[in-house]
Amino acid sequence: MTAAVDLGQRHGSGENRADQLERLRRQMAAVSGKVGASRRGAELSGTAAPAAETVLPVPPLLAGVLPAGLPRGTVAVLSGARSLMLSMVAAVTGAAGNAAIVGQPDLGLLAASEMGADLSRLAVIPDPGNDPVEVATVLMDGMDLVVLGLGGRCVPPSRTRVVLARARHRGCALLVSGGDWQGSALRLDARVSGYETTGEAMTGCAAVPGLGRIGAVRLEVRAAGRAAGRNRVG
Repeated sequence: MTAAVDLGQRHGSGENRADQLERLRRQMAAVSGKVGASRRGAELSGTAAPAAETVLPVPPLLAGVLPAGLPRGTVAVLSGARSLMLSMVAAVTGAAGNAAIVGQPDLGLLAASEMGADLSRLAVIPDPGNDPVEVATVLMDGMDLVVLGLGGRCVPPSRTRVVLARARHRGCALLVSGGDWQGSALRLDARVSGYETTGEAMTGCAAVPGLGRIGAVRLEVRAAGRAAGRNRVG
């Protein structure tokens, strides 16, 4: 499934923001009829869903802090290195899940692709307008994972509770960054702990340790919340 979503203003179309959101809702309604049907069917029938349908896969970097995976319906606040959210997008789309990135215009999709992301399963809305939370909430109807950039906004508990209820109902995980999201049960912080080089620079006939091309970045991930395990360096 490919979800191509464009909320950009169409010149000469006369489409206002309400029309754009309604168009997005129709797109997500079409998507939700194709994905996640077995999971929601199990919820309605009262039967237990398989473990793979109640959690999302996580990258190796998060295996220590989320050993069972990321539970669907979770709202997590991310801070620090953006590699964390990109690796999560890669893990979900690489496992045939659908993801959306909202309000992150400078997020590198090339890096996500190099991590294993399936970009055909990724919807990107770089400019969600004045209410990115509303756009993210609509996307939950058709996505397994939504990554939301708040752009410095503060979201009060009265609204975060509503969004959490929607996430749980739709079986979608929400990752939030770049603002204040109050009342989150899970917080993840990723910091660069070191670098690995692919080769050493040469000075004359001698190699110079620590110089050369960066082949990998080591991150330390710290987690706080009910779903979190131990800290992880990877």
